[in-house]
Amino acid sequence: MATSKRTEKLQIMLDDEELKVIDDWRFEHRMPTRAAAIRELIRRGLVSEDLEEPDTDGKSTSDFRVDPE
Repeated sequence: MATSKRTEKLQIMLDDEELKVIDDWRFEHRMPTRAAAIRELIRRGLVSEDLEEPDTDGKSTSDFRVDPE
C-alpha cells in the first residue's frame, strides 16, 4: 500500500472508556501508536458494510459500547 503525506490534523475528545477500548485494541493488534490504531479503526469502519446507519440527529453519542467478540 502506498503511503500518502498526512496533510490534516484532527482533534477529537474521548472519554476514559473510549480511550481504554482503543488502547486495548491497539495492544491486542500490536499497533505502534495510538494514532496508527485510530487510523486503522477508521479505515476498517469505512470499508465495513455490516454496520448500522449512524444517528444523524446532529448530536454525538455519549453511550459508547463495544460488543464483545
